[in-house]
Amino acid sequence: MQPHETAGLAMAAGMLAAGATAAQGAEQPKVDPAALDKAFEALATYDWGTDRNVLNPIDDAVIATRGDEAARKELEKRLMAVLLSGASRAAKDYVCRTLRTIGTAQSVPALATLLTDKDLSHMARYALERIPAPEAAAAMRNALPNVSGALKVGVIGSLGVRRDAASVKALADSLGDADPAIARAAACALGNIGTPEAGTALASWAAKAPDPVKLAVADGCLACAERLLADGKKAEAIALYKALSGEEQPLKAAGKSE
Repeated sequence: MQPHETAGLAMAAGMLAAGATAAQGAEQPKVDPAALDKAFEALATYDWGTDRNVLNPIDDAVIATRGDEAARKELEKRLMAVLLSGASRAAKDYVCRTLRTIGTAQSVPALATLLTDKDLSHMARYALERIPAPEAAAAMRNALPNVSGALKVGVIGSLGVRRDAASVKALADSLGDADPAIARAAACALGNIGTPEAGTALASWAAKAPDPVKLAVADGCLACAERLLADGKKAEAIALYKALSGEEQPLKAAGKSE
């Protein structure tokens, strides 16, 4: 290819890129205050089966307020108010999904009120998992004593997803829970957190875990050991592998064959 052809292609590519950028800018939605107010009015009575398009101005505002901290904070505040209102489950579900994108520490108290709600706990966790503020993890950690069964399993799982090192003590206590599902969830979460403290908690249960929990503890040990190795903590990882070397360990987790 001749130099002038190369230069021409480069110029054309630049023009296309500039045009695409301009087009994207032109498509950037702007906040329409009147439409946004109307959408929030619709959200107050929104329910399954309602035309989803009535909420589009809120979706547009999420995009339009990107980079505008004050406007984004005000939008978040309005969404929080819906969570604290008597709005339907469908409306609150929508708010949780939206706060997963724009939520900050400001949203945490409102979301935390839903963690004990059997219908909305999952969606509240869905949002809290993604909010980077430490308050989000603390809210789920503080909810542990107030939930049981599937809700507690879910909260434990979310703390594992966040790899919340501050939750290791509470999760270690849950390894001995009478509900095997809760104990297994705690083992998995500790494996995901993957700190030396999480490894110590798992290793202490490797030999004494009851049969319904033993495999989960062994898997948690392996996951934790892998994370420790990745973090350069070889000695701690080896200690976990050794904790799985006894004959009492599950064949699958110990890497043995039947």
